[in-house]
Amino acid sequence: MSSLFAQACAPVLQIEGGVATITLNRPAQRNRLENGDLKALLAHFDAIECNPAVRVLVLTANTAGQPKPVFCAGYDIGGFDEPGHGATFFEEIPDTLARLRPVTICALNGSVYGGATDVVLACDLRIGLQGIEWRMPATALGLHYYPSGLQRYVSRFGVAGAKRAFLTARPFTAEQLHAMGLFEALVDSTAWDAVLAQLVGDVLKLAPLAVQETKKSLNEIAAGQMDEHRLREREHMTSRSADFAEGRAAFAERRPAVFTGQ
Repeated sequence: MSSLFAQACAPVLQIEGGVATITLNRPAQRNRLENGDLKALLAHFDAIECNPAVRVLVLTANTAGQPKPVFCAGYDIGGFDEPGHGATFFEEIPDTLARLRPVTICALNGSVYGGATDVVLACDLRIGLQGIEWRMPATALGLHYYPSGLQRYVSRFGVAGAKRAFLTARPFTAEQLHAMGLFEALVDSTAWDAVLAQLVGDVLKLAPLAVQETKKSLNEIAAGQMDEHRLREREHMTSRSADFAEGRAAFAERRPAVFTGQ
């Protein structure tokens, strides 16, 4: 593969109006993730984290020309043989995504397989396209999955769902995933843009500082790392913030709040 072609297929980052969008961009290969794509994603994550104007990240995929939409076919297993890469390197992607400051939304507009399922789980919120499927084939390939990925599966799917995913390697339907509470909404293609825009808009209306600090606390609780003193500090900080004063004033005056993140 030429370097020019690889660059053209790399994930694309766009930032507009406080919203960053990362689009997986290898539709002819069902958006599989190669090591170059992983490096590009980490660079995009760093750019987003360093940009205080970004409050929401949407992760989606280019599915143009595909017979059936595939968000991502997973990690290119040929990459395991490249020095310095493999499962340990791939693990950096969902782990870094999960720690990002903005609220992260996966717009899952196609089926998803393998390690890419953990990337989806690393997002804070998800909407799903009707008719897609989800499959985790690690054990069918002879692989014990990495620890943080197993932890996310148990946290999002519960132990029973995680065991079904890993110990049978059977696919999940979109309806099964929705019944498990994975999606904020499960919609068809005609309503897709409107549902996504509404979810992004709802997040943008919230107080940025409170959202940022609450996300940290929820992630720590989910990982079994809760520190009540640290959570209390965040509670007290936000209670003294200009945003909380504005939120109370707006509520009393029955008007939309205008938050500044301070």
